[in-house]
Amino acid sequence: MIDLHCHLLAGIDDGPAEIEGSRALARTAARAGTQTLVATPHVNARYPNAAQTIARLLDELRDRLAADPREPSPQLRAGAEVALAYAAGLDDDELARLHLGGGPWLLLEPPSAPVDFDVAEGITGIAGRGHRVLIAHPERCPVFQRDPRVLAGLVGEGALTSVTAAALRGRFGTNVRHFAIELVHEGLVHNVASDAHHHEERPPTMTQELERAGLGPLAGWLTSEVPAAILAGEEIPARPERGRSGARVPPGGP
Repeated sequence: MIDLHCHLLAGIDDGPAEIEGSRALARTAARAGTQTLVATPHVNARYPNAAQTIARLLDELRDRLAADPREPSPQLRAGAEVALAYAAGLDDDELARLHLGGGPWLLLEPPSAPVDFDVAEGITGIAGRGHRVLIAHPERCPVFQRDPRVLAGLVGEGALTSVTAAALRGRFGTNVRHFAIELVHEGLVHNVASDAHHHEERPPTMTQELERAGLGPLAGWLTSEVPAAILAGEEIPARPERGRSGARVPPGGP
C-alpha cells in the first residue's frame, strides 16, 4: 500500500511532538502493510512550513530509522497538505516543491468550516497555475457536503480526491461517514489515505476501514494503483468494474 497523507514529521504541526513518535508511526505503518509513506505536514497560516524544512526533517527521520533496521519501515517520500487559502499566497516554485513525492500532484486542503470565499474557484485557480490537485478529505468540507455537485464539477475538470480512512468508520461523525461512502459510490473518490497523526490515537491504517465499509473490492485501486500513478505522474488507472457493479453499500454501512 501507499499512504499519500500522513502527519509523520515531529514538532512541525499537530503530528508527533518528538522524533520517537515519528519512528513509532512509521513502524506502525509498515506493520499495517504500507510500503510507501508520504510525509504531508500542514502548510497553513498556523504552521507555515517550507519545503526546505520538510526535506531536512524527513532526511533526519530516514537516518534514525536506518540506524535501527530490526523492524521494517516504509519508504519515505516528501509532500505537504497545503491549505487552500494559504496556497494562494505561495509562489509556484514553492508549491511545486511541496508536491507529493516530487511529482505533479499537490495535496490541497479545502476548508473544514464555512468561509467567505469561493472554494471551487480557489481550487480551479491553483490548478490553472499548473498544479494537479488532489483534494484532501472532501468529506469534511461544508461546501461539498452542502452541494456535492461542486465537487463533481472539480473532478470533471481533472481534480482527484482523497478520503480519510478513519472517516469511513465514523471518527468524524456519522454524517461525515455517510457522506464519504456516498462519494465513493458516486465515483468521486480516487484515493483513501490514513491522515495519521499518531501511531495509536490516529494510526496509519487503511485496510480495516475499507473492509468495514464494504469497500474491499476497491482497496487495491484506492490504496495502491491510484497513489502509485500519482507519485509517478502517470495516467490514473480506471476504476475497477467490480467496484462499479458490486453490491451497493447503504450510507449507514454494514
